[in-house]
Amino acid sequence: MEKIRCGWCEKDDLYRAYHDQEWGRPVYDDKTIFEFLILESFQAGLSWYTILSKRENFRKAFDHFDYQKMALYSDHKIEELMNDSGIIRNRLKILAAVTNAQKFMGVQKEFGSFSQYIWDFVGGKPIDHQPKTLSDVPATTEISDRISKDLKKRGFKFMGSTVVYAHMQATGMVNDHIESCFIRL
Repeated sequence: MEKIRCGWCEKDDLYRAYHDQEWGRPVYDDKTIFEFLILESFQAGLSWYTILSKRENFRKAFDHFDYQKMALYSDHKIEELMNDSGIIRNRLKILAAVTNAQKFMGVQKEFGSFSQYIWDFVGGKPIDHQPKTLSDVPATTEISDRISKDLKKRGFKFMGSTVVYAHMQATGMVNDHIESCFIRL
């Protein structure tokens, strides 16, 4: 019997695997949360599929999203990244990734973990919108607006409400699997 999935992921096996194994599953560890934060920031203006297909390249290029290393990237490393055809070579997004690594550690210091900080916005557990169809899934919410505003206040870059909401979906802060999706069953 064929599995019914959220329609957005039926493009190919890469998308299906991401949907089946990661998307919407609650993530509480800072390393994975940071990886998605950076990947989502690179997605701004692009498709998630573009980012997902380059994910392994991003991992290699950005030291497996080691935020402590990334926070110290030199101008030489920035130029190395700008010449890496395996990633999105947008200088502003690359510089933002370095800034975001620095700010991420600041949040960790203040709250004990970034996970504690971000999950507090949803009371520590996923919000389930129970969408019937893809058209019922929002691009932003009041909560993503609040998180975006707070992240920007803290100096994060490329963290608009749409990016933040996509991050919330990716890390399971919200469950936007449609009603008929096998994940819900």
